[in-house]
Amino acid sequence: RKKKRDKKLRRSDETRRPALPRSRPHRMPAPATLATFNALVASLARSGRPSLALLAFRDMLARGFPPDHFTLPPVLRSCALTGSAALAASSHALSVKLGAHGNLFVASALVQCYAGMPNLPDARRLFDGMRERDAVLWTSMLSAYAQGGQPEEALRLFQGMVVAEVQLDAVVMVSLLLACGQLGWRRHGRSVHACCVRMFLGMPLSLGNALVDMYVKCGELESAECVFSAMPRRDVISWSALIVGHGLNGRPDVALRLFDEMVAKGVEQNSVTFLGALSACAHSGMVDKAYAIFEQMKQRGIKRELKHYSCMADALGRAGRVLEAVNLIEEMPCQPDEAILGSVLAACRVHGEMDAAERISKRLMSMSPAKSGYYMSLANIYSDAGRYGDAERIRGFMKEVKVDKLPGYSSVELDVSVSESKNV
Repeated sequence: RKKKRDKKLRRSDETRRPALPRSRPHRMPAPATLATFNALVASLARSGRPSLALLAFRDMLARGFPPDHFTLPPVLRSCALTGSAALAASSHALSVKLGAHGNLFVASALVQCYAGMPNLPDARRLFDGMRERDAVLWTSMLSAYAQGGQPEEALRLFQGMVVAEVQLDAVVMVSLLLACGQLGWRRHGRSVHACCVRMFLGMPLSLGNALVDMYVKCGELESAECVFSAMPRRDVISWSALIVGHGLNGRPDVALRLFDEMVAKGVEQNSVTFLGALSACAHSGMVDKAYAIFEQMKQRGIKRELKHYSCMADALGRAGRVLEAVNLIEEMPCQPDEAILGSVLAACRVHGEMDAAERISKRLMSMSPAKSGYYMSLANIYSDAGRYGDAERIRGFMKEVKVDKLPGYSSVELDVSVSESKNV
């Protein structure tokens, strides 16, 4: 009986005693190593968070881990994305100190970093100083020239690639097409197109978009449509390039039809698409349609930038609604640039809005006092209104401040042979 009583007491004590929480196995944090830091920096730079990548790099240096040739490329890419020239120069100096600047991966990243600043002279200096160059380094320099607005240098560098027997890929062809489009060299662009047909069995999306853009910039809209129709897959860039091309080349009806067709197919539009549609409305005088498209941007959460306001002001000015255009540029959230003020000034001259013309001309002259076009526009507006004294006053003021009228020029490519060109 005593034993049974003792067992009951122990059981009752156990029931009254609070249960202890179950202990979980404690996980120790993984020790920080150079490999883990390299993976972290590369992941942050690749996922579009360059500031965090640079912070992780600084933390790595503070902990005493020396970077290697795997660390520096994402760091340099992050410097270019953040636009930090000082940090880029420091990273460059660090690569020289560590002896990693001769590595092809680091050298390519340095070229891309300086090209993205943009600092093309330093990028080319690095390129020329390399003893060994691979296809990635050549392509980086070529893309830098093409995207940096130096198409002639891009084509000259491509000739060097051919001499060096560098393997050409789709990225090289995209850069070449960009350069040909900037120069308006449609014959060279056709040659690149033929080379792409021979080299690639299927047309990559980026290459198809580059071909459409090149033909559009060269005024070859039929060729652009042929490439567009033959593309196995199209994205917003494909549609936008064709819409902008038709809008800028005097075919606004086709541009707006493509815009509506794009909406019907469920392709999500971006700011470039709306820019092409607004430009088409401006060239065709469809102000109400432009207002509707302008309002659609707000409804879809697409930020209206300065170029969209410029197209809207141009549409109003061409339709004779100059005062509305003036009110638009005065009420828009961003400061107007010379392009939008110049288009409104031209509309003021056509429709005889003297007060608005004088206000806009003064703003343009204060922004660029050395440009003769703004003085001449105001003088011509005074002459059209019969105010010849004011026109002469403006021309006299130009002589006082030594502002000369610059001659205009145009460039055109002729499909003629060398012998025929000598006769021309």
